[in-house]
Amino acid sequence: MKKLLLATAATGLLAGAASAEDIKIGLSLGFTGPLESMAPAMQKGAELAVKEVNDSGKLLDGSTVTVVTADNTCADAAAATAAVERLVTADKVNGIVGGMCSGETIASLQNVAVPNGMVMISPSATSPALSTIEDQGYFFRTSPSDARQGEVMTDIILEHNIKNVAVTYTNNDYGKGLADSFDAAFKAKGGNVTITAPHDDGKADYSAEVAALAAAGGDALVIAGYVDQGGAGVLRGAIDSGAFNTFVFTDGMVAQALETNFGPELTGSFGQNPAAEGPGRDKFVEMAKAADFDGTAAFASESYDAAALIMLAMQAAKSSDPKVYKDKVMDVANGPGEKILPGELAKGLELLAAGTDIDYDGATAVELVGPGESAGRYREIAFKDGKMDVVGYR
Repeated sequence: MKKLLLATAATGLLAGAASAEDIKIGLSLGFTGPLESMAPAMQKGAELAVKEVNDSGKLLDGSTVTVVTADNTCADAAAATAAVERLVTADKVNGIVGGMCSGETIASLQNVAVPNGMVMISPSATSPALSTIEDQGYFFRTSPSDARQGEVMTDIILEHNIKNVAVTYTNNDYGKGLADSFDAAFKAKGGNVTITAPHDDGKADYSAEVAALAAAGGDALVIAGYVDQGGAGVLRGAIDSGAFNTFVFTDGMVAQALETNFGPELTGSFGQNPAAEGPGRDKFVEMAKAADFDGTAAFASESYDAAALIMLAMQAAKSSDPKVYKDKVMDVANGPGEKILPGELAKGLELLAAGTDIDYDGATAVELVGPGESAGRYREIAFKDGKMDVVGYR
């Protein structure tokens, strides 16, 4: 009998060891392109969550997670589709943090993720079009829709006693969607939009675009663009020509590069980007500092949360198969359950393994609504003395 018990125990140990996997999470970001300055901190945010889980040894019977990166360029839909195709077919990833920009996210989701049954959780694709896309339950995002940003931006502008604005937007899904949502919200509250004009990325000269904006006039220029591309080009042209003195920046512009390249010239300007406040964000910023990167950088915290949700959903489903764990993402993101903050992923994994519900708050006060997108919290910023200061949250 004793020999039988020993043999049974040994068999159990071998079965446990065999069940551990080498799980791969793809990271589809624009390491080149119009938001390339944001990508490094976003990568480090996702990798921080992965390291935390690996250090715990508690995911799916001791499975380990490897991050595989892909450059989706953030702008070229064909390049993004090819990059994500490689993640899925060649690298055999079990989930993807990404995309980064809305247009390439839509393309890779429709062309690769949905047909292959692959979960994608974007930290930064904000187009309202992604709220209604046919994703078959495979797509989520830890940043809110720009339908919400349009409303928040409207309130901030009106509180600055500005009622007439010109708008320029990057000519893609992100820019057009945000411009439309802002236009509707601003006009509904009595504001006047003098012109809504697109601009293309990659141009050397934006004088024609600036001239059209200046001719239309306005007390401020709203720039719904990219800080490493056309948005910065229009801004430089408007400053140099004196066309506008006050600028309003959307999330694609609110990054350290804006302060570095324009800071002293932007006094009186302001904007907003997705961010939360509270103990979860504070803990993430502290952890990021220890890991030698800036946890306040744009979308770094959303990237941490996107990676964490993938791994927690796997644990809840007891499976790394995206076709299975996709149904658990909303469950671990929302209540009821015990609150889980950054630095507590091991605790979350333990509770899920024991069959206990969790409510992952993470670094951005995660609350997924409707089609699996963030309910939306925003950080309001303003420029003073060349510095981009946080002045509040909404």
